[in-house]
Amino acid sequence: MNVLCFVEPGDELSAQAVGVARSLGDVRAVTFDGAYQPAAWAKALAAQPAEAIVAAGSDRGNEVLAHVGAILDRPFAANVTAIAGDVVTRQRWGGSLVEEARLHGSPQLLTVAPHTQPAAEIGDVEMLAAEDDGSPRVLERIEESSTGVSLREAKVVVGGGRGVGSAEGFAIIEELAALLGGAVGCSRVVTSAGWRPHTDQVGQTGTKISADLYVACGISGATQHVAGARGAKRILAVNTDPEAPILAVADYAVIGDLHEVVPAISAELRRVRA
Repeated sequence: MNVLCFVEPGDELSAQAVGVARSLGDVRAVTFDGAYQPAAWAKALAAQPAEAIVAAGSDRGNEVLAHVGAILDRPFAANVTAIAGDVVTRQRWGGSLVEEARLHGSPQLLTVAPHTQPAAEIGDVEMLAAEDDGSPRVLERIEESSTGVSLREAKVVVGGGRGVGSAEGFAIIEELAALLGGAVGCSRVVTSAGWRPHTDQVGQTGTKISADLYVACGISGATQHVAGARGAKRILAVNTDPEAPILAVADYAVIGDLHEVVPAISAELRRVRA
């Protein structure tokens, strides 16, 4: 099978997509230069000869392949975890359920669910040309000043939810994250309340983390939040509610008030290191 794989060089999710693409057949990895133009990029991809087109299950990968599906009038399967012939297994509803579906026609269009496959060496990448579609262009990027570890790359993430209570309440979350050499995360309700910036949000509409440890404090565990935290190797939940949905995906749990538990953990870490 001739497989076209849309990649973004240096991107871990693209490397995971390449691994799946290679399991299907001979892979031709392609990318684009310049400003992001999903419609134009999709038009260029749709014009390439291929029996399958694969991309990472990132915002860009899903958007571009959705455009390809519309252009070619072919079904598109997002967040695929396995494929056998024309049958795909994919995550639905933020990963809360798994579905088997059949892809009809050619080319098969699919994106690979983040952090469900090992990364592969991307290898040689061909640059495709895309016509300017008149989309707005980014003239300048001003990076937000930040200190510490980024949420996406952090080995430890300490997250806070509604249970933290206020923006000021995140002081104990920040303290524990600093002691663990990690980053601070939060749930969507926190960013909606204005307690933390959107860049701290863990979830389907925020950042999908792949930390070694995620400490979820006062977070109920909504489906969209769990979708972003699922990539963590271990999850520790701190919650007063023993029936909170987050406990269903947590490896460890402390049932208690985070305002007592989190400072106690920080104090013990300082004592051990003294």
